[in-house]
Amino acid sequence: MSLSIGDKVFLVIALADFAGIFLWLGICLHLAYTKMDLILEHLKNSSIVAFWATFRYGGPWGKLLVIGSISGIVTFPKRHIKRGMLSTEELAGFPVALKLKLVRLQWSALGLIAVMMTLGIAIKLGLL
Repeated sequence: MSLSIGDKVFLVIALADFAGIFLWLGICLHLAYTKMDLILEHLKNSSIVAFWATFRYGGPWGKLLVIGSISGIVTFPKRHIKRGMLSTEELAGFPVALKLKLVRLQWSALGLIAVMMTLGIAIKLGLL
């Protein structure tokens, strides 16, 4: 059985996307187990972060949920600041290197999801 060029391209993209997802999960877990206390210390007065911090004791899935939520909050803070759930002073005092990592994590997750959705749509439309 031989694969066509289109099938090979699809397979490479899909495998790279899955590898990226597992790499993303590993980086998130590493941050969760090594930097969680630092992250929560810098955002301790924000109500939205206090809500998500309760999940940190939920094992690896809870830690992934906290890191993913905080990366979303740090990446897109305007909505939370506008509603008074996030303090601008705390966000300004957040370590720049850690903030950059969280922002990169958020955008890479959105990119990986977009690739997966694009492949799914291409399959549904019969393009692949």
